[in-house]
Amino acid sequence: MGWFKSMLQKAAIKFLNVQPAMQNSITIQEAYTYETNLIRNKLWYRGEAYELEQFFKNISSDPVNKARFWSAVPSKDLMIRKIHSGLPAMIADRLTDIIIADIDNIEIKPENKAWEEISKENKFFEILADSICRTLVSGDGAFKISIDTDISKYPIIEFFDSDRVDYVRKRGRIQEIVFKTIYMKETRKYILKEIYGFGYVKYQLEDERGNQQELSLLEETKELKDVSFDKSLIMAIPLMFFKSVKFEGRGKSIFDNKSDSFDALDEVISQWMDAIRDGRVQRYIPEDLIPRNPNTGELLKPNPFDNKFIATGTSMAENATAKIETSQAEINYLAYAESYANALDMCLQGIISPSTLGIDLKKTDNAEAQREKEKTTLYTRNKLIDVLTEVIPQLVATILKTNDILNNKTPGQYEVSITFGEYASPSFDTVVDVVGKAKSYGIMSIEKVVDELYGDTMTDEEKAIEIRLIKEQNGMMIAEEPKAVDEVIEEDEDIEEVEADDSGELDE
Repeated sequence: MGWFKSMLQKAAIKFLNVQPAMQNSITIQEAYTYETNLIRNKLWYRGEAYELEQFFKNISSDPVNKARFWSAVPSKDLMIRKIHSGLPAMIADRLTDIIIADIDNIEIKPENKAWEEISKENKFFEILADSICRTLVSGDGAFKISIDTDISKYPIIEFFDSDRVDYVRKRGRIQEIVFKTIYMKETRKYILKEIYGFGYVKYQLEDERGNQQELSLLEETKELKDVSFDKSLIMAIPLMFFKSVKFEGRGKSIFDNKSDSFDALDEVISQWMDAIRDGRVQRYIPEDLIPRNPNTGELLKPNPFDNKFIATGTSMAENATAKIETSQAEINYLAYAESYANALDMCLQGIISPSTLGIDLKKTDNAEAQREKEKTTLYTRNKLIDVLTEVIPQLVATILKTNDILNNKTPGQYEVSITFGEYASPSFDTVVDVVGKAKSYGIMSIEKVVDELYGDTMTDEEKAIEIRLIKEQNGMMIAEEPKAVDEVIEEDEDIEEVEADDSGELDE
């Protein structure tokens, strides 16, 4: 049957004279380089309207960029008030706060007492919060662990943003991490490259043209020397939450696909505020009634805020009287509110829920509906936690191994684990309702009910006491385990022997 179908297809092609499609090459020019894209994301996070306008005007060489709100150039003698919502910074900051607040415990085996001092001196959780936020904005970064006994007797933890980090990969695996630091000397710029690899740290100093220079050229680098240590250890840990599709080997920012949505939101807000300003009460004042300067008698010029009016000519009609007339334009607030809600939804879709940011677009939602809205935030949080569950234990173990090297010890083997709490968990009333139904249906034991209700808020001993009290109040008696027949016979024999002894004592 297959040969017959193939024959019919070939006959149809021959009969219709169908020609195969020609292969044409298509050239597409990228809008941004990696550096330009990184600058754009950082400016969204900084949230300065003047900086955003300068950036988009400088890159608006194509029709798409020119059509954006932040690239718009007003006509002569016309001012546009451009307002930034500040939403990008709120998204990154709130996600960071959620992650840091959910960290329960970092467990190290075998226990290392030096970790508490290292964490306290380096302000570990502050560095961790900063690294999470900057990685969300920039896409990736890396922790650098260094030793400087002039500053601290413990390893020093630093986080470098993606614009100061390069990666050297071999077959998809990182072999080296290059940290770049800029120094200035007599208006000339130099770049120090710290190359962290497995078992070594190397230093290179380059000028603006990429030519290598001596480390002794700068005061800050003259004492740096290459070092080597255990080849199984690299004193640098990369951090990346999402992979970039446009830039291979680099991370993806949460702002990468939202730039146009942020631009649209700012345009809606700016137009709304502009309409409110233009919708103020207009006063039409005849020339005879215009306020004058009491000293010179000159007509006062209108002020757009506190003294705004429109001058009209004096009427020459019979019985005409000069009077001040007022009017106010109607503003369609409902249309602006709808546009704002839609633009806001586009900005937050797939990243975070409005209720997480304290935004309630529907005032009638109950508690259950609010928790349902938190699911988007929960998905994003779970993705970040999955990455941090691998990175943070690796980072802590590397820090402890570096501390061993600092103290002239062989790097130890440490098993580090981190636990996170729950987010947007249901209320106690909801848990009681759900668990109570399961118990009434006979599909959940009392032990499981107590565990689900109280979780980590009770210890095992307190849960055992609570279970016993519940059983006693419900009339459940704790019976002894049934004994085997052999055990019963042995007990009877023991009793007979005791009775015989007692009877002998009585006879005596």
